[in-house]
Amino acid sequence: MWQDITQMLDENIAHWPEDTPFTYERTVSKEQSGSVNIGRIETSTHIGTHIDAPFHFDDAGITVEQLDINRYIGEATVVEITAEHTITLEALEEFQLKGTILLIKTKDHTERTLFPAQVPVLEKRAVEHIARSGIKLFGIDVASVDPIDSKTLDIHHLLHERDIMIIENTVLDEITPGYYDFIAMPLKIKGGDGSPVRAALRSKGGV
Repeated sequence: MWQDITQMLDENIAHWPEDTPFTYERTVSKEQSGSVNIGRIETSTHIGTHIDAPFHFDDAGITVEQLDINRYIGEATVVEITAEHTITLEALEEFQLKGTILLIKTKDHTERTLFPAQVPVLEKRAVEHIARSGIKLFGIDVASVDPIDSKTLDIHHLLHERDIMIIENTVLDEITPGYYDFIAMPLKIKGGDGSPVRAALRSKGGV
């Protein structure tokens, strides 16, 4: 059975300061049209559970429609590391990483309505470790892989340099650490810097 690890998109979901909040409205009702309801959404490309295309932080990076969708389907390892500031190499070395996807659970509860003041971040040695382990997609249950106030986005760039894609704001509250099948498909947005995804896991066993 597949488990949904996607944040619900609604008017209460937190968004990056000064970014576009999520809104949905029904612009045409079935009563009006005689046949269908039609809605319209407005949102940032980095709302809720989403992927970052390299173009998000690098003007020379590829955009969403150029991404290899195979990166977002595969075997994943989910680990739980409680950390307030830094996810260390030593913490990651406790786990055997399988597959090409790594998801880190850092907290017991996902708060969708409040934007965080700080998030735990991989140290650079930890990035090198996951690269050596063959990870091609790194995911986490917070809003960014870098400190919230970062302007240099060092971890975004280091992951990109090691050919590792990024997914943020996964919902791992009910997920037990272990091995899973994973899927999280981005929308095919021409020129896009990121995209919301519908992410899911299917258990393959414990760590």
